[in-house]
This record gives sequence, C-alpha cells and structure tokens, in this order.
Amino acid sequence: METFFTLIIGGIVGLGIYTLYNHLQSKKKVTAQSVILLDKIKKVCKFITVEGDFAEIYHYEDVKERFLKLVSSKKKALVVINAKAYVGYDFDKIELTSNHKKKIVTISHFPQPEILSIETNINYYDKKDGYFNRFEATDLTNLSEEAKQHIRDKVPESGLYNVARKEALESLLLVENIVETIGWKLDYSALILKSNEKLKLK
Repeated sequence: METFFTLIIGGIVGLGIYTLYNHLQSKKKVTAQSVILLDKIKKVCKFITVEGDFAEIYHYEDVKERFLKLVSSKKKALVVINAKAYVGYDFDKIELTSNHKKKIVTISHFPQPEILSIETNINYYDKKDGYFNRFEATDLTNLSEEAKQHIRDKVPESGLYNVARKEALESLLLVENIVETIGWKLDYSALILKSNEKLKLK
C-alpha cells in the first residue's frame, strides 16, 4: 500500500516538474521571439516611401586677390545639378515595447519623415580658370558637397515630407507584416490617438 502511495506521489511530483519545465521553456521561447522580432523590425532600418527629382542650375564664382588687392583672378563655372532625393522613415528611431503574455508589440513613438539619401549627377559648363586661381580636385569635391546641400535645402519646400507623412500607413503595414510572421499582433492605436489630438488642436 505504501508503495502504491509512493508511486502516486512520485507521479504527481513528476507531472508537476514536467509542467513547470514546459511552462518555463514556453516563456523563454516567447521572450526569445520578442527579442528577435524587435531586432528584426530595427534591422529593416530605413524605409523609403517617396522620391523626388530635382534639376537645378548653380552659379559658382571664386575670386582671389593678390598684390595688396590690386590684381584679382576669378574662376567660375555653371553647375547643372540633376538629383534624386529619397524621403522616408528610419525604423531605428521607432519606440517599441512588447507584451510577452498577450504577444502584442506596441508602437509608442513613430519618427518623422527624413531625407534618407540624395543621389546627384553634376555637370560643369562654362568652366573658366583665373590666371592664378585654377580649379583643383578639392574645388570639385567641395562643389559636389555644396550641390547636395543645395538639394537638401530644397526638400522641405518641395512637399516631399507631406507626401511621406501620408504614406506613413504603408510603413506601419510593413512593420505589421513583420510582426504577424511569428503570430504576434501590432498595436499602434497610441499613434492614431496622438494624430487625432493634433487635428483637434488645429
């Protein structure tokens, strides 16, 4: 009889240990899933939602003076800039939290659209050197940087940021698809509430 009770108690204890082990393993798995999921979203990093084409003409002049400013030498060029500006979202700036029990990823902050990259094609026309003021390789490098900055300054007034904001939902759907691949859900209701509050303030 004692042997029978010992077997029953042993079986209950064994079952309890087995259940606890499975529970802990399941919890570890969900936690691991969560960490992998958040890393996966951040690894997407940058998502381009809109691109804009720019064509600009830029006049460049540089004057050097010598001999107590009695003699001057001018170099000049007409710079034609054809550029593409890519605007979108940096997913590394998204603020995410995860609920392991409910398998929900919550977005509490979504970044503003920004310039992700600018591609430029620069052509120089009517390039003229001065007698002692000639174009050097560094001048062309500086001109290329100035051209990029010129385009960068034009982006805010082009309306690209506004278009990108309208495409924000597309970015959220991309995140949602990543989340759903492992059976989780995405909650971005906080962003909708903030958006409505801003509309009310306006």
